[in-house]
Amino acid sequence: MYKSYHKKIVASTLLASVVFLGTACNASNEKESTTETKTAAAAPAASTTTMNTEGFTKREIDAVGPANALVSESVKKTYEHNGKLAVDGGVIYPIVNGKTGAYHVNEKAHKTPFNKGKIATENEQKAWDIDVMPDGTGLPEGSGSVEDGDYIYEEKCLSCHGDFGAGVGLYPKLTAGNAYKAQKTLMNQRVDPDSDGPIRVFGSNWPYASTLWWYIKTGMPHQAPLSLTDDEVYALSAYILYLNEIKIDGELVDDEYVLDREKFLKIVMPNVDGFEPDINGPKGQDNAREYYNNPLNYGNGVRCMTNCFEGEPEVQRIGFELSDFTPPLSSEKTLPEPTEEAVPGQAAYEASCAVCHATDAMGAPAVGDKAAWAAVLEKGIDTVYHNAINGINAMPPKGGAMDLTDEQVNEVVDYMINASK
Repeated sequence: MYKSYHKKIVASTLLASVVFLGTACNASNEKESTTETKTAAAAPAASTTTMNTEGFTKREIDAVGPANALVSESVKKTYEHNGKLAVDGGVIYPIVNGKTGAYHVNEKAHKTPFNKGKIATENEQKAWDIDVMPDGTGLPEGSGSVEDGDYIYEEKCLSCHGDFGAGVGLYPKLTAGNAYKAQKTLMNQRVDPDSDGPIRVFGSNWPYASTLWWYIKTGMPHQAPLSLTDDEVYALSAYILYLNEIKIDGELVDDEYVLDREKFLKIVMPNVDGFEPDINGPKGQDNAREYYNNPLNYGNGVRCMTNCFEGEPEVQRIGFELSDFTPPLSSEKTLPEPTEEAVPGQAAYEASCAVCHATDAMGAPAVGDKAAWAAVLEKGIDTVYHNAINGINAMPPKGGAMDLTDEQVNEVVDYMINASK
């Protein structure tokens, strides 16, 4: 969650979602004259004489009033699980008379410990635990220069992320220029048609550079994850930091900068303090519990299910509606008339295969490269069909488009071959 720079603006929206206040729901739809009776009936017998108000602010107790004080305590109990509050502020409904609310439950199943398989071996845990944490846990030794990162980027990244990280189509931008200036736009709100909105890219929005290193290493390039060496990942990280004009320990990452583990651990991203709650470290979950269970952090500070406003609530309306669309928006709901595909396989190629076969940057034979496809066809067309359907080298089965039938994949192959003659 972004820091609450504009809590008052979002308060009315978030208030509508405070339906997790559990047992208070039982009283919310009744008339005020019957509230006290239903409250006493729903609360545990011991609570009818003594109420523990620990953990409640005076404002919260005053808000629910004397008649609803027992409901407030009952609601608090529904948050608790194994002595702790739910992490996300949600409710853990207690089982009462074999039911949670209106729903019956299998009480025996709830008392049976979960068994999700064998305990992972030490080697299995090491193979799985490959993330990189902000404190440097998991970050290996290595180094790479901005210059080397530039070469690697052009070979393996440019076809999706564009020149200098500017983005291509649906693939994300990696930079918006100076990250420190772009970070200041995160507080922007579009209050008139010409207002600039927030700029959310790696440099301006991500709080930790460790995520960049980890994501490149484990997920990029997308058709061949884990194929880059540690030094190549350092080089690409250095290049992306350079594009975002990031400073490390006061030094600007320029085109001659060499990044290593020691320098990487000194990176402080512009938006490092831009999110809440603080989920890092051993107290991360406790911080989340404390944050989400305090409505002052995200609402109007009052827990209520009825009569939450004095007078009529103000509903936010669209102040400046966007209507200049090309082509114009239509409410027509009839299906378009079916049309014949201009060239069999072309639509599927453009939707699912062009990302790798439009150029040779991905290591795949590029459409239009006559020599490359001639070499592929030396194996025989049946082998080409088989490899396209079942995958080969870094290419997954059907290029990852598992919704295509075998016949459709063959049509795509025919289209690429015919377009490369």
